[in-house]
Amino acid sequence: MLSPKKSSKISPISSNRVIIDIVKDHSFFCNVNQSSLTKLVKEKSLDQLNELGGVQGIATSLNTDVHHGINGEDDEDILHRIEAFGNNTYHKPPKKGFFHFVWEAFKDPTIAILLVCAALSLGFGIKQNGPKEGWYDGGSIFVAVFLVISVSAISNFRQNRQFEKLSKVSSNIQVEVVRNGRRQQISIFEIVVGDVVCLKIGDQVPADGLFLEGHSLLVDESSMTGESDHLEVNHNQNPFLISGTKVADGYGQMLVTSVGMNTTWGEMMSSVSRDSNEKTPLQSRLNNLTSAIGKVGLAVAFLVLVVLLVRYFTGHTKDANGKKEYNGSKTKADDVINSMVEIIAAAVTIVVVAIPEGLPLAVTLTLAYSMKRMMADQAMVRKLSACETMGSATTICTDKTGTLTLNRMTVTKFWLGKDSVEKDGYISIASIVLNLLHQAVSLNTTGSVYRSTSCGSEGLEFSGSPTEKAILSWAVEGLNMDMERVKQNHSILHVEAFNSEKKRSGVLVKKNADNSIHVHWKGAAEMILAMCSHYYDLEGEVKVLDHSERRRFGEIIQGMAASSLRCIAFAHNQISETNNDNGEIQETLQEKNLILLGIVGLKDPCRPGVKKAVEDCQYAGVRIRMITGDNVFTARAIATECGILQPNHDEANDGLVVEGVEFRNYTDKERMEKVDKIVVMARSSPFDKHLMVK
Repeated sequence: MLSPKKSSKISPISSNRVIIDIVKDHSFFCNVNQSSLTKLVKEKSLDQLNELGGVQGIATSLNTDVHHGINGEDDEDILHRIEAFGNNTYHKPPKKGFFHFVWEAFKDPTIAILLVCAALSLGFGIKQNGPKEGWYDGGSIFVAVFLVISVSAISNFRQNRQFEKLSKVSSNIQVEVVRNGRRQQISIFEIVVGDVVCLKIGDQVPADGLFLEGHSLLVDESSMTGESDHLEVNHNQNPFLISGTKVADGYGQMLVTSVGMNTTWGEMMSSVSRDSNEKTPLQSRLNNLTSAIGKVGLAVAFLVLVVLLVRYFTGHTKDANGKKEYNGSKTKADDVINSMVEIIAAAVTIVVVAIPEGLPLAVTLTLAYSMKRMMADQAMVRKLSACETMGSATTICTDKTGTLTLNRMTVTKFWLGKDSVEKDGYISIASIVLNLLHQAVSLNTTGSVYRSTSCGSEGLEFSGSPTEKAILSWAVEGLNMDMERVKQNHSILHVEAFNSEKKRSGVLVKKNADNSIHVHWKGAAEMILAMCSHYYDLEGEVKVLDHSERRRFGEIIQGMAASSLRCIAFAHNQISETNNDNGEIQETLQEKNLILLGIVGLKDPCRPGVKKAVEDCQYAGVRIRMITGDNVFTARAIATECGILQPNHDEANDGLVVEGVEFRNYTDKERMEKVDKIVVMARSSPFDKHLMVK
């Protein structure tokens, strides 16, 4: 499908000699151009998509392998794509120069009043005391105004430049793409047309593109269309993905068709000016105070002016010799003017003294210093007001995973039935259970395994969430799982993606060898256990899960959780093909009468320094509350390890630890009464977290 990169132009010079001029041709991609790709996604035109050969046809035209992505190691290929379709950056409004901030400082009403006062003071001073000494008062005010404008303009200019640098860092997010068949993290700015991007819950779509594959992919397009309902993305009705939208559920892969300024999001972002010079609440209040003082100063100055003028013209003022300064027509005009200048100068002095021109400057410098100190502590501050509001914080609500802990999961425990299997005992697991575990891990995951052919067994790379990477690593290295082979031997019929409410994910698969249908579930151990009626033991026998056995498994899960392990369970069942009439089974996965395959315990160690940070906060009078999706035993163990809970407390009696569902079911009155006592909330959904913070 490639068009020729070079064309030859032959020009005969003589009968014996021929010179060939090589002319470079940039038509590297055939049958497709940027305008048609931009229009395709913008208008969501299925007809145009079919004309271009569907998603596969566009991928072929863009020289992209939908499974292995583009050749990321070929710099020339990347450059060709950037030349043809642009890069994934936006044109920003022109930067504000230094003189813009000088002019902004001049617009301050306080400065305007001071400049008028300085001009009057200078004029009257020279008139009274001559040019040699008369400029002192007015000149000093001009110098003060110059200092205020200079420092204010320089401070705002530097803050603006600093914020632009921080904005670049904050917008430079990492995106997962497939290049050369390998999943890898690259900067969002390095994405090019033809890239295959992996999307999961919470991701922002980094460019315009088309849906390649995935399951239960729901996108929140409210930022672009204003529609609050989540839109399903699939092959048939809606394969279009728009940059700037967010993935609300499911996972999938997309083919990038437009980047940067060729996307709607790019056009919108380039026209938005991010003005970082907002007045903080404190600055606004102080400016109001300055204005009020200025008005009072003007009023007093005017009153003094009137009183002094009345006293002067009514003969109530006397000179140094005790004589009246004003004697009607006998007083010289020059003396009257000099006296008037003195009176007006006194009034101007009152105005100058009354207005605290240094106050806004002092506040700006103080907050800028606070911001600099916070940035030194790795805290990025966009608004200066954050420095003020942080000072009045009394409670910090924190998540656990990745915040209090390192988010580096490793499998440290595995239970098969009621037996704990150590690493060197994996060889004794029955083959039927081992095969089912291979299926459970390989087919029901959003992660992937990349095996480098040059590095042998050491060249393994695992991608996905920390939990997925830990389970994949355990299965490949401990259970000798070959993920590619398992995937080739099975076809995925339907996927129910993991979400924060159900805390589990399921997959319906067909075994290619005998067309048998299997369902696999993976998720929070106590939730998977509730769906099971049987379990596999170490010998591969299926045993009934009666009440006493269920209680025993509950104790195993509690014991693992009390050791601060996250418990993930696997369950399986084979479904008879009679249930598969008309494909109905593909819509809902069996959630009852499953067989428990095993339970793994994942350790996520506490982050170094967390205990000291918690102690510092508590010493400062700030209460730390942990809100997590993990079960109550794991949450309690980590909270005790971090110092949020005291080990000698009976937490259950004190009401310090609750579960999300319990907190959710309180009445408003009960919630307000108990919220101050609660220190740890386990098994909480995002709604519960929001409720607690409110």
